[in-house]
Formats: sequence, C-alpha cells, structure tokens
Amino acid sequence: MATKSSIKSPGKPLTEKELLAMPEKDYMNEAQLAFFRERLHQLEHEILTNAGATTENLRETQYVPDPADRATIEEEHALELRTRDRERKLLKKVQQSIARIDSGEYGWCEETGEPIGIARLLARPTATLSLEAQERREMRQKLYGD
Repeated sequence: MATKSSIKSPGKPLTEKELLAMPEKDYMNEAQLAFFRERLHQLEHEILTNAGATTENLRETQYVPDPADRATIEEEHALELRTRDRERKLLKKVQQSIARIDSGEYGWCEETGEPIGIARLLARPTATLSLEAQERREMRQKLYGD
C-alpha cells in the first residue's frame, strides 16, 4: 500500500511527471487509478463529442451539382465515417478499461498478471497486455496469421 507522503490529496489530480516518479510499490494505488479513470473519461467524452459532430455534419450535407465537388464531399464523408468507426472500437476499449478500474484489474496484464507499467498506460490507457505479452501476441499473429 502507498504511504501518505507518496499520494496527493484526493482533490488534486496527479500530473504525468508525478505519476512516473512514484515508487513501484505504489503501483495502481488510489491516486493512480483516479488519474487513469479521469483520463479515460476524458477520452470517452471526446469520442462521443466527435460522433455527435459527425452526425450533425452529415445531416447538413447539401446538394452540389458539380460531380467533382460531390465526389470530394462523399470522399470526405467516407473518411470521417472510417475515423468514427475506429473511434467506436476505441470507445468500447475505453469503457472496458473503466470497468477494469472498477473491478481492480486495471494496470495488470491479462495474460501474465504482471504490471503493464505506468509509461505504457500513459501512452495507451486502454492497454490490457504488458509490452512483452503484446510483442509475443503480435509475433504469433505475424507467424500464424492468427
């Protein structure tokens, strides 16, 4: 369990620098979990806001008589929809990560049970595998087309 000196007060969120400076024995303490919960909620809010903006943007589409202009608009819409589809998949991972925080599983590798690591979680807050486990999975996929 973390000592009082290594945890900030609940009202004051940690910074990334403070998070990285914490000792290993404090891994996934309440302050760290609160930091990642807030980061994931922000990401969730961004994705939902973007989805709403896309819906509005597609509704406002107007008829353009020039075929080249129409093709350009359709290509922009297709690109935006592909982006939203990727965000939809990310949203599911974000919500699963929030559930993992609530269940006490966040920050621990699903495959090995080892810590994923603060630096990796800062880079990819939805990570469920340690770097080594992820590399093994990618190697298997490359070898076996899994």
